[in-house]
Amino acid sequence: MLDRLSSSQEDLESEELREDAETAGCTRIGDCQDRQIVTVTGTLRTVTLRPRAGVPALEAELFDGSAALDVVWLGRRSIVGIEPGRRLIASGRISMSRGRRVLFNPKYELRPLGRE
Repeated sequence: MLDRLSSSQEDLESEELREDAETAGCTRIGDCQDRQIVTVTGTLRTVTLRPRAGVPALEAELFDGSAALDVVWLGRRSIVGIEPGRRLIASGRISMSRGRRVLFNPKYELRPLGRE
């Protein structure tokens, strides 16, 4: 109890996200390796439109309390429901790009807003 009182809000949110990933049976992002097929869950921190090789690409940062990864949808300018603060489950093959974990065009499932 004392640990929870002395922890920052960010630490508490990270702990909640790690517990949520474990409960959902997902792989922790921090444990993902290059070329591994995974199912991860977390909260979208940022969502940006960043063209890659002249093709529109919607890019989002997914955070699960252990680490972050980039989720990229090639050929998309926007996707309804993909917005900062939204929780989702994403499945696909991890790749490494510039030292960061990336999921290209994953299967995904939007999680309900608010408490489940």
